[in-house]
Amino acid sequence: MTKKRACHIVWFRNDLRVTDNKALSSACADPEANVLAVFTATPEQWRAHDLSPRQITFIHQNLLELRHSLAQLAIPLICHTVSDFTQAAQWVLDFAQQQQADHVFFNRQYELNEQQRDQWLINQSTSFHVHAFDDALLLPPTSVTNQKGEMYQVYTPFRRAFITQLVTTDYHSAPAPQARGEKLTVPAVSTLFDYDFVDIAPHFPAGEHAARQQLRQFCRLKVKNYSQHRDIPSIDGTSQLSPYLAIGVLSPRQCLNRLLAENPHVFDSPDSGAFTWLNELIWREFYHHLLVAFPRLCRHQPFIEWTRYIQWNNSKEQLKAWQEGQTGYPIVDAAMRQLNTTGWMHNRLRMITASFLVKDLLIDWRLGEQYFMQRLIDGSLAANNGGWQWSASTGTDAQPWFRIFNPTTQGKKFDPQGEFIRQWLPELQAVPDKYIHSPHEWAESNQLKLNYPKPIVDHKQARLNTLEAFEASKRDSLKNH
Repeated sequence: MTKKRACHIVWFRNDLRVTDNKALSSACADPEANVLAVFTATPEQWRAHDLSPRQITFIHQNLLELRHSLAQLAIPLICHTVSDFTQAAQWVLDFAQQQQADHVFFNRQYELNEQQRDQWLINQSTSFHVHAFDDALLLPPTSVTNQKGEMYQVYTPFRRAFITQLVTTDYHSAPAPQARGEKLTVPAVSTLFDYDFVDIAPHFPAGEHAARQQLRQFCRLKVKNYSQHRDIPSIDGTSQLSPYLAIGVLSPRQCLNRLLAENPHVFDSPDSGAFTWLNELIWREFYHHLLVAFPRLCRHQPFIEWTRYIQWNNSKEQLKAWQEGQTGYPIVDAAMRQLNTTGWMHNRLRMITASFLVKDLLIDWRLGEQYFMQRLIDGSLAANNGGWQWSASTGTDAQPWFRIFNPTTQGKKFDPQGEFIRQWLPELQAVPDKYIHSPHEWAESNQLKLNYPKPIVDHKQARLNTLEAFEASKRDSLKNH
C-alpha cells in the first residue's frame, strides 16, 4: 500500500516572492510533499485599511508574476476573494481541511488585525499543524530590548542594539526552492481577483527579477552618493524599493546582503552612503517593532499621551488645498502633485508636506496619514504612521514639537533652482530661480498675474498658533490627570 503524500499549504500575504521566503522554503523542505500556494484577496478589508488603488493594482501585478514563478516550481497558486480577514482565515481553514492538509505555512504580519486573524487560525487548526515564520524583518519584534527588557523608545540606542544583535544573526538569503516535478502551464494574462485596476508609474515594474535588478543597480551605482543625493528630489538618488518591500517582493535580507556584497565594510563605515541607507532599513524595523510593543499605534492613537488634547483646525478648504497641491507653497504643492500623479513621494518631501499640514495648517495628522495611505503605492502602516507621528511631534523619538519646518526655507535648501518644482508646477515655468519659492513676490513686482494660488497661511503666524495649540494641549493634559 502506497503511503499518502503529505499536503503542505503556503498562505501568501505580503511576501509575494519565491526567493528567500521562509514559509515557502519550509513547505518545500520535504521533496515528497504536495505543495499548494494560496492567496486571499480582501477588498473590503483593504478599503477599511485605506490601501490605495495603486497598491492593490501593484499587488495584483506581482501576484501574476508570483503565479508564473510558482508554476516553474510545479506549485499551483489558488487565489480566493473574501471580504475581510475573518473570512480569509475561515476560507484557509476550510480549504486546508478539504485538501486534507498536514501543514499550513505562513510568514507573520505584525499589525493588530493581522495578528488576530493568524491567531484564530492557529487556535482552530486541529487537523493540521501551523508553522509561522518571522520573515518580513531582519530581526523579529520584541527581540531588541533595553536592559529592562522593554522596547526602545528612542531610535539611536535602538539602532546600536539592533546592529550589535544583527551581526551575530544568520541573515543569509535562501534561494528559491527546487522545482517539484512537471512545470505547470499558466495562462499568459488573466485576473486573479476582480478590482478596478489603475495605471501605475512605469518605473515600478512588477516581479522579483525587476526588484532585484533595481536593488543591484542601486547598491552598485547610487548608494555611494546616497548621503549627498537622498534629500534632493530633483536627483534620482534614492532606492525607490519601498513598493517592493511593502508587499514583500523583496526581503530586507536580500537588501542587506546585496548592500554588503557591494560594500563589505558597511557596519564599520558610519559616514558612508551605504551606512546611511542601512540606517533607513533600520528605521523600517524600528517602526515595525514599535507597532508590536505599543498596539495603540494600530488604533490611530498618538504615542505621546498629552498630544490627544490638541485642538485641531477642521478647515475642509485648507485640507483640500493641501491634498490637491494648491497651498501657494511651491515645494509642498509640487510634492503633493507628485504623490497624486505617481503614488510615490520622495522621503524628504514626505517630511515637508506632513510638517506643513500639521504645523502650518494645524490639521490632525491622522487625516494626512490616511490621505497618504489612500494614494501611496508603497503604503505601510508601520512606516506611514511612524513618519506622520514623527512629523506631527506626537510619536516616539519625534521631531520636538517646538521645532517647526519653514516650507520656504526647506524648498530653498533642497530644491534651490526649483528643478523639481517646475517639473510638477508648470504654471511656474517662467518664474526666475531667485523667486521660485516665493513666486508672487516676483509676479507683483513685475505686475504679472500668476495662475497659482497665494499662500493659504502666513507661516510666521501659523507657527505661533501651533506653538500655542501644543502648549494649551500640555496644560489641558495636566488638568485632566
